Amino acid sequence: MTPDEYCQQKAARSGSSFYYAFLFLPPERRRAITALYAFCREVDDIVDEVEEASVARMKLAWWRDQVGLMFDGSPDHPVAIALAAHIHAFGLRPEPFYAVIEGMEMDLDQFRYTDWAALREYCWRAAGVVGDLSASIFGHTDPRTLEYAETLGLAFQMTNIIRDVGDDARRGRIYLPADDMARHGVTEDDILDGRYTEGFQALMRQQTARARELYRDAMRALPETDRRAQRPGLMMAAIYAALLDEIERDGWRVLDQRIALTPIRKFWLAWKTWVGGGRGLVRRLAK
Repeated sequence: MTPDEYCQQKAARSGSSFYYAFLFLPPERRRAITALYAFCREVDDIVDEVEEASVARMKLAWWRDQVGLMFDGSPDHPVAIALAAHIHAFGLRPEPFYAVIEGMEMDLDQFRYTDWAALREYCWRAAGVVGDLSASIFGHTDPRTLEYAETLGLAFQMTNIIRDVGDDARRGRIYLPADDMARHGVTEDDILDGRYTEGFQALMRQQTARARELYRDAMRALPETDRRAQRPGLMMAAIYAALLDEIERDGWRVLDQRIALTPIRKFWLAWKTWVGGGRGLVRRLAK
């Protein structure tokens, strides 16, 4: 199996919404973004699947070394080898890769967040910097596009947090800001025990409004000159925004189930955004 085949298999197995956006890219960009996604999956899986924190830290430290080797031209892991082939073509920098690893390390040390400022910092490391890297791979001519991409990454991460409240709680993690929980009278036990209360509904309504504000800020920051190049990110935005709508329609029943879109609906949203150039989606989400 070649490094590119390894990354492709990693992405395809995940069933992620990101995979649908990759299908429409030219070959070199598709290989690069698939390798980036595989990197994110590799380091994220360490935190989710390795039970001993000290072992997880060692594995993340090993990946930090791999990032260094990527930029020196001699990595060992197939994902790092695949990424190294695209560094110069797309102007990728090591700092965002290190930031992603730091975000995963936060998951080993921090299980609660006091407020939105603290959670935003985590979201930036886990997803905002991935938006930066992705925008470079998709192609851009205006530096404001990086602001759009980072903000869109925050919106994606907030959507994931809203979707995964129950799953995360079963791992002992609560990503909802503690001050927001207190404001709505929601306790940690309410979340951990899966109790749906009026306060929980109000709390989730607030987090959903925050996510939508991030989508709005991202769309308003996207320069028109780079809109078509950034269509893969807009395709993901179409899918994630639809997921957020679905969660709200279901009354935020996220403590005991995982709400998801069907593969055919994801593909349809991706295709429609690609064909339309994303213009309609930008207008709609920017309102």
